[in-house]
Amino acid sequence: MLFSFECTERGCPKNDILSGLTVALALVPEAVAFAFVAGVQPLVGLYAAFIVGLITAVIGGRPGMISGATGALAVVMVSLVAQHGVEYLFATVVLMGLIQIMVGALRLGKFIRMVPHPVMLGFVNGLAIVIFLAQLNNFKFKDANGQLQWLSGDAMWIMLGLVVLTMAIIHFLPKLTKAVPSSLVAIIVISLAVILLGMDSRTVGDLASIAGGLPKFHIPMVPLNWETLGIILPYAIILAAIGLIETLLTLNLIDEITDTRGRSHKECVGQGVANTVTGLFGGMGGCAMIGQSMINVNSGGRGRLSGITAALFLLLFILFASDLIEMIPLAALTGVMFMVVIGTFEWSSLRIMGKIPLSDAFVLILVSAVTVATDLAIAVVVGVIVSALVFAWQHAKHIQVKSCLNDMGGKIYELEGPLFFASVRNFQDLFDPKNDPDDVVVEFQKSRVYDHSAIEAIDTLAERYLNAHKRLHLRHLSPECTQLLKKAGNLVEVNVIEDLHYHIALDQLS
Repeated sequence: MLFSFECTERGCPKNDILSGLTVALALVPEAVAFAFVAGVQPLVGLYAAFIVGLITAVIGGRPGMISGATGALAVVMVSLVAQHGVEYLFATVVLMGLIQIMVGALRLGKFIRMVPHPVMLGFVNGLAIVIFLAQLNNFKFKDANGQLQWLSGDAMWIMLGLVVLTMAIIHFLPKLTKAVPSSLVAIIVISLAVILLGMDSRTVGDLASIAGGLPKFHIPMVPLNWETLGIILPYAIILAAIGLIETLLTLNLIDEITDTRGRSHKECVGQGVANTVTGLFGGMGGCAMIGQSMINVNSGGRGRLSGITAALFLLLFILFASDLIEMIPLAALTGVMFMVVIGTFEWSSLRIMGKIPLSDAFVLILVSAVTVATDLAIAVVVGVIVSALVFAWQHAKHIQVKSCLNDMGGKIYELEGPLFFASVRNFQDLFDPKNDPDDVVVEFQKSRVYDHSAIEAIDTLAERYLNAHKRLHLRHLSPECTQLLKKAGNLVEVNVIEDLHYHIALDQLS
């Protein structure tokens, strides 16, 4: 045998190649559509899908994840292109890539672990809804005035029938055989049916021609001055943030599905290198694509070869097979994406809605809604902020104290619970400087000081006792607190009995 397809823990070459072909077919209309959204030529989107997909597959931190031009980035790019032109877009994509490389080099990608699970569920559900809504445009056509109108009559029934048939093949074929990806079989079967039966159905070619040559090295033609930097830097930061958030959340999702673990910082560097190169070869940049990644994983793609194959097949389509690819019915690709929607949406979240805390249910729905209404980055930031505020509010009520008198007639306060910005008000209310004896001890052994607000609260408490002409002993404070309590005066005795070796808000993430 000249070739041997041996499956290992890192992937199966046969599955990766066939899955890559399936993904490449689905990438074409997506890349073209996102190019139109950004206001650039279709090849700008296709080149981005090829270059970003290839480089991230080779050097990224998540084998099996597919990257390319995405709608989340396109909606930000459109205003830049409209105001300054496509050359400024290319320069912005280069700078975006450099920022992402820096984020990866500093290993900041690990902070994606701080995204709560309800936010993850909201992200997945919201993105599934966005993918679904995007496919509805394939059920519309442009009238003589250039306005989108819904299909009607036979055209609508043919479209619906082909979509349903595509979904049926994808659903039932794996029950018979898993030798080839069901999505690929569905695309081929529907395409042959439309061609052989002469059905009047819209195809990829109706969107735009995908024929072209190899991408060429091209330094963005923009003035190299501070004014240019002032224009592109804000866009580059926003695009880098959106791209990394979508990428790292998709990485976490693929980790869960495949029961493996990707490397976030390496993926950040891979995305950055890919975008830097893309900007120098006339591409619009990109990030991870959850829809195509789900197609790849569900089709058996697990290794780097699947992403590499998808990118190379896409390039071959552009160079040699544009006429054939343009014959693929949009109905087939729409059916594939509808199955992605069904597989992506976390249906279990609907069942658990009444069983989880009300605040978590609210965050889940909020993130889903904001994802649909605005974009992923805003939704995730909003979800994390709301979750953090809920957490702070709940834990602010956990601060409490037990008091007793010692043998010398002094009073001891044994503090329990976290002391941070949200709990400082409750902390202040626990003490009574006016009525307390002249000697007071506050024991911090069962409490934890987290931030500067807590330190200020301790200092304020010390001043209250000082103004009441009473001595205050602070036990088991961290060294950081001790150093910042200088203005409390000499009458405040800081008595650190034990060195507990903990630091304020300096816990390192592994």
